[in-house]
Amino acid sequence: MLSVFLLSLDWKELLLGHEEWSFLLEIILRTAIMFLAIIIGLRVLGKRGVKQLSIFELVVIIGLGSAAGDPMFNKDVGIISSILVFVVIILLYSIITFFIGKNKRFEKLLEGSSIYLIQNGEFSINNFKKENLGSDEFFAELRLKGVSQLGQVETAIEEISGEISVFYYEDKEVKYGLPIMPESLKDSLKKIRKEGYYSCTFCGHTAYKTEAGTENCPKCKKDEWVEASNRKRVT
Repeated sequence: MLSVFLLSLDWKELLLGHEEWSFLLEIILRTAIMFLAIIIGLRVLGKRGVKQLSIFELVVIIGLGSAAGDPMFNKDVGIISSILVFVVIILLYSIITFFIGKNKRFEKLLEGSSIYLIQNGEFSINNFKKENLGSDEFFAELRLKGVSQLGQVETAIEEISGEISVFYYEDKEVKYGLPIMPESLKDSLKKIRKEGYYSCTFCGHTAYKTEAGTENCPKCKKDEWVEASNRKRVT
């Protein structure tokens, strides 16, 4: 049955669609032309357009990719029309970049701004809520930078590119903070059993608790705590 099915297939249509074999040579030529157009376009955009993508620049790159992709293999899309799309995108990019350099308010509107995610070893919860960034994802970012607890971090900033910049306390200034190692928040407490340093699992607020009992965090009003850590960074 399988052999009969394979023999009955129209292999030319399966492999080429409605095109002829000669179109393969045309695809090679089209792809080479559009590949060169992409390289020229990115060179015109400059290194910043490649290395550090903001939302605006990401839209530009996607636009260039879409304009280049179709004419590579679609016979109905002419190369000249795609090149024209390239020229218009690059022209718009140049105009908008000019205004970005002239007007800070326009730059902030278009590209956004850097925001603090951690200040003095605790979450800036109002800023953190604005970003589509889960705590587990953020903790993973910090661990990759050698952070094991928030008391090691003076400030953490999310840049407009989406990267996280971290500024650390010196070892002698490291304080107790929320541990962020895997499963470190698993054994959270609603009731403090012994005195010591504890961190709020929601905002990272850390304080010394002298009495056993329940207590809401004064910063975020949540009521789950874990034992804080004062571990130093190992670099």
